[in-house]
Amino acid sequence: MTIVGARLKELRESIRISQKDLAGKLGITQSAVNRYENNQSEASYQTLLLYADYFDVSMDYIYGRTEKPQGKLYEYRPKIIEDNAEMQRFVEMCFDPNSPMNDRLKQTLIEMLGEVKK
Repeated sequence: MTIVGARLKELRESIRISQKDLAGKLGITQSAVNRYENNQSEASYQTLLLYADYFDVSMDYIYGRTEKPQGKLYEYRPKIIEDNAEMQRFVEMCFDPNSPMNDRLKQTLIEMLGEVKK
């Protein structure tokens, strides 16, 4: 997977750290870093997790599944049923019933939750 090697090299170079220094921080050898970056060897899943954690990027980014370093391929949007009694109870608990804005805040939240469903 040439994209993985390219991403690993790009990440390292983006913070101007040498292969030797990165290897020390990840607990692997400099020659391993070199092999991964030049696609001469594939890093283990555990090693790729070390890279992801160190550079604070997603595994999807390392594998070339997205161009967003933080990111997901999709945006999670919970399925909300309009007449869900449990959701209604949750909304009721969120606001102080004595507040003059209580009804308006509840309605706004319900509308926002409805938009997420679409």
